[in-house]
Amino acid sequence: MENKKNDLRDREYRTSRVLDAPVELVWEVWTTREHVEQWWGPKGFKSRIDLMEVRPGGEWHMVIHGPDGKEYVVRSVFKEVVPLKRMVYEMHDRVSGLTFTVTVELEARGAQTLLSSHTLFETAEQCIRMVKTLKADEGFRQTLQRLNEYLIVRIENK
Repeated sequence: MENKKNDLRDREYRTSRVLDAPVELVWEVWTTREHVEQWWGPKGFKSRIDLMEVRPGGEWHMVIHGPDGKEYVVRSVFKEVVPLKRMVYEMHDRVSGLTFTVTVELEARGAQTLLSSHTLFETAEQCIRMVKTLKADEGFRQTLQRLNEYLIVRIENK
């Protein structure tokens, strides 16, 4: 019998996006609280970062404010940090009650950066709930769009 815990296919969500900025700038705006507050969250959402310690064992405390006034409290702990290349963090979403692991990898492509994200849930049901029911896939797509727009403005203003 196959061990379901080892079969990741039904417990993971993957996405990628080419960003219109060099990897150094992408890293800076992903790891600095003042920048993250400007772009994190789907369209219409605003974020407040209360703590951002980008190092193994460091914590990331964030409150995301929805356009409907609802607050989403998220707490993360960084498990691995390789500057300009990779970060792995365990994220706990208090609203959904879910805890999952996110791996973000950056690949320099000249003046652009390929960002790849992998989210691993404990169970297939959690993945379905977050991605299909709560529409986290669309929310993250919009978040990456906001990130790209923010990066472009940063480049234009230099």
